[in-house]
Amino acid sequence: MNSGKLPSTWKEHLHEVIFEADTPAGKAFDVALLVAIGVSVAVVVVESVPSISGAHGRSLRAAEWVFTILFSLEYVLRLLSVRRPLKYATSFFGVVDLLAVVPTYLSLFVDGAHALMVIRALRLLRIFRVFHATVFSGEMNMLAHAVRASRTKITVFLMTVLTIVLILGATIYAIEGPEHGFESIPTGIYWAVVTITTVGYGDIAPQTVPGRFVAAIAMVLGYSLIIIPTGIFSIELARSASRKMTTQNCPDCVREGHDVDATHCKFCGGRL
Repeated sequence: MNSGKLPSTWKEHLHEVIFEADTPAGKAFDVALLVAIGVSVAVVVVESVPSISGAHGRSLRAAEWVFTILFSLEYVLRLLSVRRPLKYATSFFGVVDLLAVVPTYLSLFVDGAHALMVIRALRLLRIFRVFHATVFSGEMNMLAHAVRASRTKITVFLMTVLTIVLILGATIYAIEGPEHGFESIPTGIYWAVVTITTVGYGDIAPQTVPGRFVAAIAMVLGYSLIIIPTGIFSIELARSASRKMTTQNCPDCVREGHDVDATHCKFCGGRL
């Protein structure tokens, strides 16, 4: 919804409160939500301590269910407040919001599943929207735009790296063979990944001169590859820095990163 227009329907008002942080009600909702998320994650972490769980296990589990019911209700309200519920449900935060409540219900059938509720911590990323009036929001939008703009180049880069890893793995397997620990091409690929990322576990290493030559190439190549994605992202980040964007959330596709004077979403064309 455009910041210059007041909500006219209950869905628009609900969207304004739940998804936006540029009104007192919206900010209060987000702050309360962040506090609830933080406390719920703390409850899950504390419950994993045997001494505390033994003394207060029943109370902690009851608290988990209270938070789960509240977050479930919030999730339903989010679906009701957007024009395209499926768009929200399949978005990043939509999936995270769903996964935040599923583990508790899953724990009724699978022991220990409730520990997965720590995924709720991802919802704390919304803290940047609460402080939209500060530099945090602008920096977040800038980073998000740079990631979107560079994803194609990064994907091509990763595909190239995977191809190189495959070639190195097959080459080292052909040179060293099972007698030196390289029992298969997948084993060679594992070695190539460990070597090209400069991790160097040392659990498997080439023994022959040609194998060590290939290893040296992989090590040097690994250092060379580090700067490529950094350069790609830095260029897009510099381009994004010259653009001013708002925290306005599209009611249709629930995406942010729009220009300050935008009246329609640049991703789906929906009215802001």
